[in-house]
Amino acid sequence: MAIDRNSHPEASVVDAVIRSRRAVRCFRPDPVSRQVIEEILDVAKFAPSNSNIQPWHVYVLAGEEKAALSELLGRAHVEDRHPPLRHLPDPLPEAMRLRQEAFGAVYYGALGVPKCDARQRAKVTGKNVDFFGAPVGLIFAIDPTLTKFSWLDYGLFLQTVMIAARAVGLATCPQVSFVRYQDIIAEHLHFPPGFEVVCGMSLGFPGEESVLNRLDMTREPVGNFSSFLGFDS
Repeated sequence: MAIDRNSHPEASVVDAVIRSRRAVRCFRPDPVSRQVIEEILDVAKFAPSNSNIQPWHVYVLAGEEKAALSELLGRAHVEDRHPPLRHLPDPLPEAMRLRQEAFGAVYYGALGVPKCDARQRAKVTGKNVDFFGAPVGLIFAIDPTLTKFSWLDYGLFLQTVMIAARAVGLATCPQVSFVRYQDIIAEHLHFPPGFEVVCGMSLGFPGEESVLNRLDMTREPVGNFSSFLGFDS
C-alpha cells in the first residue's frame, strides 16, 4: 500500500521536532518545573526495551543539588587526576574520523579556540560539568551486569527524552564526559551498588543569541549509510 506523507499531518510535526533537535551548549537561566520534567519522562518511558526490562534510572538535579555536584566535578576537572575518557576507539574508522574532525573544526572554531591550544580546549571542556549553565542536569545510570543490548535500549530512551523535551520548546545536550567522574557521581548521588554512569544531559531553554546553538552540523545523505535490497525501485 502506497503511503503519502502529506496525508499524515502528524508526520510533519514529528519530523520538525526531530530535525530541530540540536546539542545545545548555551542555556537561559529560566527554571524548568519538576512537573514539566516528570511529563517528559512520562513520555520517554514508552521507549522500547528488550523484554520490557526498562533498564534506566534518572537522577534529575536542579538548584543547590546541581550546583553541589558541579562544584565537585569542577574541582576534579581542574585537578585532572582522573584518567582521560576513552569513549571512542583510536584510530577511528576513516569516514568517522573525518566527521569528528569536521565537528571539532566547527565547534572550536566558533569559540575561536585553535586546535593546538590544549589549555583553552580544557577550559571549554570544563563547561560540561556545569551542564553548560542549564537549570536542570540529568545523570543516567545503569546496572552494569546488563549486556550491550540493554545499552541499546538506553540509547532509545535517551533519544526519546530529547525529542519529548524538544516538543515542549526545551533544549538538551547529551554528555558522555560525565562518565570520567564515575566514582564522584556514584558516591555523591548514592547509586545502588555497582551502578554505572551512562551519560549526563543538560536541559533547559536554549540561549537563542548564542552562536554555539546555531552551528550547522551536517548529516550524511541516506544513500551513504543505507543499502536497499529487494525493492523494485
